[in-house]
Amino acid sequence: MDYAAWKLFIDAAELGSLSKVALAYGTSQPHISRRIGELEQECGGRLFQRTGRGVMLTELGQRIAPKVRGWLTSTEQLLNDVRTSAGTPIGKVRIGSLPSTAHPLVTTLQRRLAEQYPLVQLAVREGQGAQLETWLEDGSVDLAILLRTSPSPKDGDTYLVKAPTHLMSATGDLLTSGPTVPFLALHNLPLVLFCRPSSWRDHLEQLADEHGISLNVALEADSLRLQAHIVAEGGVYALLGPYAIAGAAKDYRLQSSKLIDPPITRHIALAISRHGEMTLACRTVIQVIRKIANSGVAVPAPDEI
Repeated sequence: MDYAAWKLFIDAAELGSLSKVALAYGTSQPHISRRIGELEQECGGRLFQRTGRGVMLTELGQRIAPKVRGWLTSTEQLLNDVRTSAGTPIGKVRIGSLPSTAHPLVTTLQRRLAEQYPLVQLAVREGQGAQLETWLEDGSVDLAILLRTSPSPKDGDTYLVKAPTHLMSATGDLLTSGPTVPFLALHNLPLVLFCRPSSWRDHLEQLADEHGISLNVALEADSLRLQAHIVAEGGVYALLGPYAIAGAAKDYRLQSSKLIDPPITRHIALAISRHGEMTLACRTVIQVIRKIANSGVAVPAPDEI
C-alpha cells in the first residue's frame, strides 16, 4: 500500500476540499485530483463525491476510512518504533475533548508530556458528546475525554473525576442564591440545553419523567460560551458541571447552586477508540491522564464550583 497516497485520502476526507489539500501540500489541485483518481482506479470504485463546495466521502470511502486511519496510525508508530532503540514513547496521539475539560485537564497533560515525554505530540479536537462518540467510532481520535451518566464505567472507559451538576443563573438570581437547589425546582424553568443528539439531554428527560416534572427547553446551544452569555443576561438557566461553570465565570457574572434531591452526578471519563493499534505513545498518554486525575490537579477548587 502507498502510505503517501492513503494519507492524502484521509487529509482530503477531513478537509473536504481538494484545493485546501493542494494548498496544504504546496501543489496544484489537478495534481491532487489525479492522485485521488489513481487511488480510485486501484480500489475499483469512487472514494469521493464531487460537490459544489468541495468533496465528500462516498459510501465506499466512508466504509474504508476508519480502517485506513487505523493503518496509517500503526504505520506511523512502526516508523517511530524503528527510530527509537530504548522504547521511548514517540508519535502523535489524537484526543477529543469537551470544551469544559480542555482546561485544566488537557493543558496539564500537555505540560506533563512536554516535561517527561517530549517526543509525544498531542492533537486535540474539541466537541460535544455526540460528536466525540462519532470521532471515537470512526477512528478520527485515539482517545476522548467526555461525560458519562452511568454509575459504573462500560466498554473499557476509565472514570477520572466525579462531577456534580449545578443550576447556573445570572448573578443575583434568587433561585440560585443558596448552596443547593432541589431537582423539582426545574419544573417549567426556562433552560438552555445542548442540541440533540445528546445522551445528557436523554438522561435529564428520563429523570424529569421519573419525578413528574416538565423541562422547558427555551434554547438549544452546543456552545458553552453562548450558553453562558444567554444565562448572564437573566431569565434563563443552564445545567452544567464545575469545569464549565468555572470557565464561564471568568468572563460573565454568574452564580450557581448544586442540584440535590436527587443529586445528578456525571463522570469525566476517558474512552478509547476501538480502531487502530494501541501505540506506546497512546498508552503513555493514558497513564499520564490517570495520574493527573488521581492527583486531583484536574479538579476545580471549591471556590470555582
